[in-house]
Amino acid sequence: MTSNQPSSPDHAPEPRPGTKGRPTRTRREAEAANRRPLVVTDRKEARRRDRERAAAQRAKAQNALMTGDEANMPAQHRGPERRTVRDLVDSRRNVAEYFFPFALVFMLVALVLPLIRPALYGVVSTGMLVVLWAGILACVIDGFLLRRHLRRELTERFDRVGQGLVGYGIMRALQIRRWRLPRAQIKHGEQPR
Repeated sequence: MTSNQPSSPDHAPEPRPGTKGRPTRTRREAEAANRRPLVVTDRKEARRRDRERAAAQRAKAQNALMTGDEANMPAQHRGPERRTVRDLVDSRRNVAEYFFPFALVFMLVALVLPLIRPALYGVVSTGMLVVLWAGILACVIDGFLLRRHLRRELTERFDRVGQGLVGYGIMRALQIRRWRLPRAQIKHGEQPR
């Protein structure tokens, strides 16, 4: 009774070709391996990990807004249509980007000047109202012109104007250029891509 293979317990049979070489685990073992608790045992650690993950995601998105990396930008800034709107707004000189800093300085002067010379209070307040309302009217007119320009360019390039794109462009035009996020990728007067 000679056998080809020794029958020692430490020697496992060689796997057959085309097999995985180990026994299939039972259903109970598979379910036990996939079982996770619904509530983590260490909640403080889980909260800390979540905060770190959220902070890393925010830092990544903020960096993308500064550098123009569209793949990592927040969803509201992604896409070729949004990029076109940003470039169209950034390529032109908008009234609002100059009016708001001017209005801030003008209001500070209007608040301080009557303290220095109280007799000028009536003249300064009337002048301030006229200048501010004229600036607001100029911003509204510029907004209407920008709206027409955006609609025409988006229809020409993409055959339609997506929902919210014109509002996105107008809100961007109202911001001071230096503070716009995502950062402007083109200069004033440069042709949009």
